[in-house]
Amino acid sequence: MLLQVGGQGSRPTFFEMAATHQLPASLRAALTYSIGVMAQRRPALHKVLDHSDEFFALLMLVLEAHSLQTTDASFSESLYGLRRRPAEITQQSQEPTQTSGQKLNISGLTRHQRILSVVFLVVMPYFKSKMESLYIAQRGSMLQAALWGRGDSDMLDIDETATRISEVQEQDASRSLPFIKKLKAFLAGCYPWIHATHEGLSFTYQLLYLLDATGFYAPALHIIRVHVCRATGQELMDVSSRNARNRIREYERLRGPPWLQTCQRVSLNMLYTTLDYAQNGLIAAVFFFKMMEWWYQSAEERISSPTVYPPPPPPPQPKVAEDGIPLPLDRTVCPLCSQKRTNPALISVSGFVFCYSCIFKYVSQYKRCPITLMPASVDQIRRLFHDV
Repeated sequence: MLLQVGGQGSRPTFFEMAATHQLPASLRAALTYSIGVMAQRRPALHKVLDHSDEFFALLMLVLEAHSLQTTDASFSESLYGLRRRPAEITQQSQEPTQTSGQKLNISGLTRHQRILSVVFLVVMPYFKSKMESLYIAQRGSMLQAALWGRGDSDMLDIDETATRISEVQEQDASRSLPFIKKLKAFLAGCYPWIHATHEGLSFTYQLLYLLDATGFYAPALHIIRVHVCRATGQELMDVSSRNARNRIREYERLRGPPWLQTCQRVSLNMLYTTLDYAQNGLIAAVFFFKMMEWWYQSAEERISSPTVYPPPPPPPQPKVAEDGIPLPLDRTVCPLCSQKRTNPALISVSGFVFCYSCIFKYVSQYKRCPITLMPASVDQIRRLFHDV
């Protein structure tokens, strides 16, 4: 158990239940990202990313089965100090302490309930993820087929052409298996309805749970008739002693020579220790990896950040030509008309400022700067809207 959120009574709050249901998705995203970063240096890990659904489902299968067997709770529920209790549904209830016709049973989960819990926690999300991938692939192929049907083959680049060829080959191969093709199309067509139904039922149960109208947070809990409650100190002690007795019986069942029994005992101890600390260790490992990534990313940013230099000095002022017009002592006077500048404008080749009409006429006639005699054109005259 990693932490336990406060509250009154054995009924978990809505936020506790929401956190337990969101933890597997967050854990999967963190693991996928971590493996993706490590795969940049070890390309062999790309095989894990190519089969991320199967890898994560296998990992959660081991964790969920072990957690349900030892703590009567799912992987995420045990982290929040929760456990599952069977709820016996009755048609009529005579006791005043029972509400909604439900009778809580303090005993542990049955084998049937543990199996169904694993199915709803691992198997169903796996198939839902595969159906989503199939739906996205089918939808993408339909859109691409619609685009290719317009005759815009000239606009396809090399990558799109290669993709089209590969898909045509897949279509040719799928002609020999019409049943699989029809099944994929059927599943892809059913996925939006299945997804909408699942999300609608989940939202309804969560809303009823928030309003204290039901004791089931999700439809799966209602189907297997299980309540999620806070684990008491006595229950945690009973679970610990039960697990210890079960492991002692496992040790007693070992057969063979003494050296073989020793090896089996060591293997069991390593397996039990790994599974016991897998929950907290997995969360801690992901957190440590993200922290180290942030640390090294910040260091790399500091090292690779460009050095800030002071702004360069302005270029030297162009020299006045011997045959050019001399500069007046007063900066506000136009060198051409020797009057105070009106509607100022500069010529970009030299940077000197004149009256717009004066410099326009001069450059149009002589094609040069009147002071430096550098070649210039009318297009290089810039108007100024603030004269200094």
